[in-house]
Amino acid sequence: MDEFLIERLGHQGDGIAEGPVFVPRSLPGERVSGVRNGDRLSDVKIVEPSDQRVAPLCRHFKSCGGCQLQHAAEPFVAEYKQQIVKSALDAHGIETEFRPIVTSPVQSRRRATFAVRRTKKGALWGFHARGSDTVVAVPDCQLVLPELLTVDALMNDLARIGGSRKGEMAVNVTLSEVGLDIFVTGGKPLDNELTLGLSGIVEAHKLARLTWDDEVIGMRNPPFQKFGVGKVAPPPGSFLQATVHGQAALTAAVMEAVSGEKGVDLFSGCGTFTLPLAAHYEMIALESEKPMIAALDRGWREAKGLKKVEAVARDLFRRPFLPDELAKLDFAVLDPPRAGAEAQVAELAKSDIAQIAYVSCNPVTFARDAKVLITAGYTLDWVQVVDQFRWSSHVELAAKLSRPHMQR
Repeated sequence: MDEFLIERLGHQGDGIAEGPVFVPRSLPGERVSGVRNGDRLSDVKIVEPSDQRVAPLCRHFKSCGGCQLQHAAEPFVAEYKQQIVKSALDAHGIETEFRPIVTSPVQSRRRATFAVRRTKKGALWGFHARGSDTVVAVPDCQLVLPELLTVDALMNDLARIGGSRKGEMAVNVTLSEVGLDIFVTGGKPLDNELTLGLSGIVEAHKLARLTWDDEVIGMRNPPFQKFGVGKVAPPPGSFLQATVHGQAALTAAVMEAVSGEKGVDLFSGCGTFTLPLAAHYEMIALESEKPMIAALDRGWREAKGLKKVEAVARDLFRRPFLPDELAKLDFAVLDPPRAGAEAQVAELAKSDIAQIAYVSCNPVTFARDAKVLITAGYTLDWVQVVDQFRWSSHVELAAKLSRPHMQR
């Protein structure tokens, strides 16, 4: 057994000792022992615990790989996540105001993807163990909404008729306004018999929608999500903010960051920000996925009291919104995928757009893009870190960039 002193926490949530040696579920300042395998430590024992160590809230924490940081006190986790963003900005010499972190409550995740394996008695379902394909049942998970855990009979039925004893299904469960929206991959190929059986499951379990790979098997009710006063039924498997609380925090930050009469929502998805903004401003919404744009447009048309929204399918990586298109707008909202928005940011940097609300799930690409905009004359006014992936190392943020002299 080797002994190590944990110096810091890495971006994946592991403690890091000199070497580097990565030690799961450890904290800075702790002295630990274990068996070294290359740059990893296994069979870890805490010799001297940190005063930031707490008892995990969830009884599944040791066996389940879904959470990395339940052993750490909440103030420590909050500062850790703020520091991830600060470090990314420091790498580019950027300083700004950091607002207090907003953290989603316990048991607030409205969607989760469960691993499901068919067994002799029905199904084993849950999350994978850390670094393993072993499935761990999580009936008392403290991360997801309780409604997402009342699906044992559903999982058994799905595995019984659609699962293979040799394979594993991924079952995405999302709570909508009208019930559960289920999206399954990794099951048996669809044929008439399976389709008929799955249709029966839709009715038996009163599902809002069941999708098998890319085929909608049945939809009792459109699985609406609320974006402001708008209600949108996202296409199966499409992006959705993890918690209602986190969505509200990001939306509030975006709303605060912009003003004027008309704006554009770049990488709009199904309208998470477009529709709340449309209560006050005319909007252009751009998204590459046509089904998502169609869902946004339908949600706008069926809502009452919203200003005009022009919903356009456009790949902003290949065809970014150009300065002449931005010329008559007051603000832009930017919510790109993890890769960031390098091509689009280059065009924003050339434009005269007065305000940019940037929402990011990757502090590194956000900092890269922010540096381009700051070099072009923008000011990074503030950053709001939002933690809706509680107890994970994942970080999200919203930020305001502005050109004060361009304000109308």
